Amino acid sequence: MFAKKAFSKSNLMAALLTTCLTAGMSMQAAAVDNIHFLIPGGAGGGWDGTARGTGEALTKSGLIKEVSYENMSGGGGGKAIAHLIETASQQDETLMVNSTPIVIRSLSKVFPQSFRDLTPVAATIGDFGAFVVKKDSKYNSFKEVVADYQADPRAIKIAGGSARGSMDHLVAAMAFKAAGGDARQVRYVSYDGGGKAMAGLLSGEVQLLSTGLSEALTLAEAGEVRVLVMTGDERNDAAADVPTLKELGYDAVFVNWRGFFAAPGISDAKKGEYVAVLQKMYDTQEWEEVRARNGWSEIFKPDAEFVSFLQEQETEVGNLMRDLGFLK
Repeated sequence: MFAKKAFSKSNLMAALLTTCLTAGMSMQAAAVDNIHFLIPGGAGGGWDGTARGTGEALTKSGLIKEVSYENMSGGGGGKAIAHLIETASQQDETLMVNSTPIVIRSLSKVFPQSFRDLTPVAATIGDFGAFVVKKDSKYNSFKEVVADYQADPRAIKIAGGSARGSMDHLVAAMAFKAAGGDARQVRYVSYDGGGKAMAGLLSGEVQLLSTGLSEALTLAEAGEVRVLVMTGDERNDAAADVPTLKELGYDAVFVNWRGFFAAPGISDAKKGEYVAVLQKMYDTQEWEEVRARNGWSEIFKPDAEFVSFLQEQETEVGNLMRDLGFLK
């Protein structure tokens, strides 16, 4: 039996005060009026689309009053990172968009900074990796590709629209390593952009294309390719007929997250405001329209959860890059 506790006048006042303070903190946690989005690449890219789509949803839903955008290309994203750090005292209203390459390029020393030099706010969306073949390919499943790879790793050439050691290459190496192969034996053919990589696939120069799932589905809808497999931990609603590597028996999962960082040194209160407004965005119809239009998957990871995720990805990517000889 629990004894009943008398609820005195002083207890009532304390409870009311606590309620008011809590409500005030909650209101403060969403009190963002303006956001300036810093974009480390040019117009039309994935970072640009993520920042502008997020800004569109936030303003149209009325969650914030005003957004602005600044494209700052250079140094593989390093120019914008350095700018945000160097001008941190003036960047209280700025969020910089970024994605998995901040981890890869930091490890590769493309730039000297890492996510630790910034204030991680939240990962907001993700795009899984995928492997596609041209529509008349002899391969009908990824297991058939693996069988030929195991018989002769050099017989399977894999295209990607980025350099060796970049994300397309790493995802391919991860998949075939999980299938029991040697990551260094993966024949990755680097093309200057996704369009040229696609041309290489259609011409028969390569057997497989490593790309993002959203791009793969766009190509498949055009009737040019078939998607064999994707790298999510479960099937995606937008591609319900595409199996995952895991369900085929290969222990490999990869997501190219995109998210936002604030300047180093911002207050915990300000960071909380950013987290709160991004989380509220998920419940708006305006966000659903932007998300569906772009084929994005939601992978909201705020604050400390985002930091842990980045640390885990850094370890996994670093180990893979060492396997491939890109890191010592």
